[in-house]
Parts: sequence; structure tokens; C-alpha cells
Amino acid sequence: MIMPTHIVAVAGYVEDGKGNVLLVKTVHNGWVFPGGQVEAGENLIDALVRETKEESGIDITVSHLSGVYSNTAQYKWHDGVTNVPTKVMFDFVCKPIGGDLAVSDETTDSRWVPKEDVLGMLTGEAYLTRFSDYLKNEGKVIYKEYVTKPNFELKVERSV
Repeated sequence: MIMPTHIVAVAGYVEDGKGNVLLVKTVHNGWVFPGGQVEAGENLIDALVRETKEESGIDITVSHLSGVYSNTAQYKWHDGVTNVPTKVMFDFVCKPIGGDLAVSDETTDSRWVPKEDVLGMLTGEAYLTRFSDYLKNEGKVIYKEYVTKPNFELKVERSV
């Protein structure tokens, strides 16, 4: 039997308590919330704390899960060669506990953005969908399946 391959990723909605959300600007995706792939042997929370620090310079504490998303699109990575498998993303609500805004090899900018301005800065339909879910969250975890290539298409939507 061939074991399936999935990318497991995490992202954080980091709110500073003053109505601002942490965003990072990436080379390939523009403005996004901090996060990234979970490494082998790493748990989701540790991965999110690590990725947020690496991408933005901000230390966080993770509060709770807000959404789970599956991108089941099959497409080529930015190198045009590598096949990208299904990606499962876990979005969490977080609070900053220290650090200073910074950039990394993956980011060119990081900043606190007023919550009402975030949707105007995000460019990818998947990021817009996920942040919109966060804004209207009614205490349940959202689950959605979508594809991003060749066009964004929502396939499943429910709360759990």
C-alpha cells in the first residue's frame, strides 16, 4: 500500500488587543497571516509558534482552533516541477506575548493592521475566505474544502 502524502500547515490570527491583526508579506503570496508547514515530529502548536516568530519576530501564545481547511487542488509548486499534494491547514486564534516586528528569508514586511483593513490587503481567494470565516466566527470550528488551481472553487462548507 502506498501511504498518502499531505502537507500539514498552520496559520495564526494574532490580535494585539488594540483591534490590530498581525500580517506578513511573503514573496509568493503577498500579505498573509503568519504560519507555514508543520515539520516532521513537530506538533501543530509548536509549529505555529515557530513559524510566527520566524516570519514576523513576534512571540505568541495559541488560544484556540478557529478553522480547518483542505486545499485538494493538484498543481505545480513555484519551481514549475514539483507536484503539490493536498494541503490541510489549521487556523488558530493567537495573542502576542513579546518580540519585535521583523522580516525573514520568507517575508519582506510584517506589521500590525487594523482588523477592518485586513481583507483589503489579502490577495488570494483562499486567504480572503479563511479570514472572512474568522471574522464571522460564532464559536464553532469552520471546515471547508476548496481548490485554488486553476481557479478558486469552494467544494465543501460546514461547521463542527
